[in-house]
Amino acid sequence: MVRNTAGQDPEHEGALSDEGDAALAAALPESLTVSIELPAEQYEPPEDEEQVTLGAVVATPAAVAPVTPASVGTVSIEVVSDMTHVADEEAEPTLETPVVPLPADDELYSRRDRKRGATASPEPAAMLTADRLLEPKRNRHAPEGAWPSFVYASTLHLVNLGDSAKVRERKALDARIAKRFEGGTRYVPVLTRKGGVGKTTVTTLLGMALSDVREDRIIAVDANPDRGTLAERVAKQTRSTVRDIVTHAAAIKDFSEFSTHVSRDETRLDVLASDTDPLLSEAFDENDYNVVADLVARYYSICLTDCGTGIVHSVMRATLQRADGIVVVSGGSVDEARLASETLTWLEANNYGDLVRNAVVAINTATHGTNLVKLDEIDAHFSSRVRAVVRMPYDPELAAGSVVRWQNLQPFTRASARELAALVMDGLPTSRNA
Repeated sequence: MVRNTAGQDPEHEGALSDEGDAALAAALPESLTVSIELPAEQYEPPEDEEQVTLGAVVATPAAVAPVTPASVGTVSIEVVSDMTHVADEEAEPTLETPVVPLPADDELYSRRDRKRGATASPEPAAMLTADRLLEPKRNRHAPEGAWPSFVYASTLHLVNLGDSAKVRERKALDARIAKRFEGGTRYVPVLTRKGGVGKTTVTTLLGMALSDVREDRIIAVDANPDRGTLAERVAKQTRSTVRDIVTHAAAIKDFSEFSTHVSRDETRLDVLASDTDPLLSEAFDENDYNVVADLVARYYSICLTDCGTGIVHSVMRATLQRADGIVVVSGGSVDEARLASETLTWLEANNYGDLVRNAVVAINTATHGTNLVKLDEIDAHFSSRVRAVVRMPYDPELAAGSVVRWQNLQPFTRASARELAALVMDGLPTSRNA
């Protein structure tokens, strides 16, 4: 029922309002519960805040265990170990953190993107490498030897059997002779107590065998006080002797000036002659030899010294003090072999035992009486005292006692000289102080 209260006075209206409120209050229940569902608020941090946020543990929905009455208030979270944290990437390296090296040029610049069809920037100059631009070359060195050369030629260079056994042996000997040295000149005196056993001939053959293989300079110095004949074994190109070297030592400034005093043969062996005047040769002493040896040390790698007859003359002391190895020459007769052995005994008695143990004995089988003795017994005797023994054969090119031409020697003579050269090189130190 709607009542019209228009025109009633205010007091009457207030009375009616109080009655309505009372009636409404009587109709309401004693308690009232209201449930309102609000949408969950999702917080998205700004970008600048994400950059400075500490690393957070990342969890997947499946990793959160369901809530049960027994596990109220406890949540287990599985940490994903293969996730990368921003804080770990930006952390400064410590002493325990390994420093990653910069990539090399071939790793920094690659053609991977171009091969995949992707657009890449222009290639830098570092990509023009030899491995990229050059094709690998096959080894096409022709083999040496009759049968390997025939197979190599008949198969149009498709089958390479390599060098023959004889060629391989020759190259191995060349490698021993061409042994490289560091730290100054090597001095090798050739000596004996008896004359006429072929000491000068052995010096010549040894020098030619070395010069024929090696690329450095080899010189043979005739230090015989009694007028040696070493210079007569090569084509003479100068009249200078060791006396001229001593006299003009202060004026020699380079190799071109020194080379005017020596003679050179076809194998590039340089020979410095001794004095031809016996009266002057007596004045060639220890000090003079040191002057010559000091000049030789400027321009040569190996110096062979023909020490002359005997071992007690004044030059011998200076020669042995500089020696890196020695060659003792013996003949094939009984007295020649005995005198050569006594040479070793004298050296041992004068504190040169190291040189004796490292020495090489060259037995000249071209001397008289060789056919009457047992050379094997001589070899066995010297083998018990020195490092190696070599037999030098008879050769018509050497018997004349004049100029020796390396190419005119018998093959066995050249082979024996090469074996002597290899054994001498084996005993020389590879490196030492100059």
